Amino acid sequence: MTWIPINRDAGIPLFRQIYTEFRNQILKGKLQIGEQLPSTRDLAASLQVSRTVIVEAYEQLLAEGYIEGRHGSGTFVAEGTLMNINKGKHVPQFTPSAASTASREEAVQATHDLIDFRHGIPALDHFPRKQWSELSKRACMEAPNEAFGYGKPEGRLELRTIIAQYLHRTRGVICDPDQLLITTGATQALSLIAKLLLSEISDVILEDPITMEIHNIFSLPDTTIHPVPVDRHGLLTELMPENIKPKFIYVTPSHQFPLGGVLPIQRRVQLIQYAAAHGSYIVEDDYDSEFRYEGPPVSSLQGLNPDRVIYIGTFSKILSPALRMGYIILPRAHIEAARSLKWLTDLHTPALEQLTLARFMEEGYLDRHIKQMRKLYRKRRDFLMHALSQSFGEQVTIIGDSTGLHLVAEFAGITFTPDLLHQLELSGVKVHPVDIHALHKDKHRQQIILGFGNLTENRISEGIRRIFNTLSQI
Repeated sequence: MTWIPINRDAGIPLFRQIYTEFRNQILKGKLQIGEQLPSTRDLAASLQVSRTVIVEAYEQLLAEGYIEGRHGSGTFVAEGTLMNINKGKHVPQFTPSAASTASREEAVQATHDLIDFRHGIPALDHFPRKQWSELSKRACMEAPNEAFGYGKPEGRLELRTIIAQYLHRTRGVICDPDQLLITTGATQALSLIAKLLLSEISDVILEDPITMEIHNIFSLPDTTIHPVPVDRHGLLTELMPENIKPKFIYVTPSHQFPLGGVLPIQRRVQLIQYAAAHGSYIVEDDYDSEFRYEGPPVSSLQGLNPDRVIYIGTFSKILSPALRMGYIILPRAHIEAARSLKWLTDLHTPALEQLTLARFMEEGYLDRHIKQMRKLYRKRRDFLMHALSQSFGEQVTIIGDSTGLHLVAEFAGITFTPDLLHQLELSGVKVHPVDIHALHKDKHRQQIILGFGNLTENRISEGIRRIFNTLSQI
């Protein structure tokens, strides 16, 4: 029987402790490829925990590709999961430091009842105004005098500490607060990375498709972008070019944008090994993985190799884009340079908002808000999928629906040309083509992104009806 240590007083869910121990044993080779895991019933009895706990841990391992089920035979360690780039080093563990304890669209909307399936917008009417306003008042009244002066570019220690703890607990991120830089949203984090790493002639690898804003931020005069295709599981790591030394590889491994794939462990290992062999960093954009509808959020890539991965997160999708609050976690070699760049950009992110967010997280409001919103978004996602299926039947294929605030609908025999998109908008519905985000064009012209986070069921139903009426006239 495999020995799995658990600590019931650690404050970490038991299923995550079991998942983490299995993951580490697999990555270190202590559990060999093809080796069978204990049955859920036997392991639950051995550890004296509910079988549900073991099932949750196994489902997480299965979702991330560490294990595979064989019908009638059991559960086994999957191929391609052995980490060998650390030359015998342990998979890094969390060791907290002392600090870690402590336009046109507007014109149309004005004259038209436009239903916009824009992606990445949370349910704005569900922002926790009451709790936020109360905490904001307390933060203002109780803040030390120095909080009203010029702050440090890296942000308030209170917020950095609670974010580091939160990310370790929920995403398996390994960092100390001094590695964390508070930013004015994820866009600023990406701009800082560009300034930090692309100061000379550079190569960069991007997923293709990926949000067009990324193209713009990284399209600098001396930078060559190398797009690598994705499939429904994320970046096709075997297609990464071998004849270059990219400064970094930008990926969205927990929920590929826009196609929605979750990068399995085999490709994560290949990606880390490629980065190590080519002297590259990996930029992990974890933009909305809190809202996963099949099991808990997928663990971060950063947790596999903190020295090689730069991790970006934002509160725009969790709470509100209006907060303009995000963060970046850096390998130690780049911390001071990033702080200097942040200071030159805007000195620091507003302190009182940071203090309010820190209290919001520390007092448990963020966890409760995410839990409530996950239920709401799952309901809206299911309603959208049902509406698509009812209207279009087998003509539509839905992909990328396991996580986040959008899904991708692929329509057989329909090409979303600019003329068709214009016809849809004239009918009162705005959709967003996948192809606009692709560097290699014309590969995704039958696919559209449908965001559902900020749309009620009535609006979703009416929007799909308008899409159906327009497409039926083609």
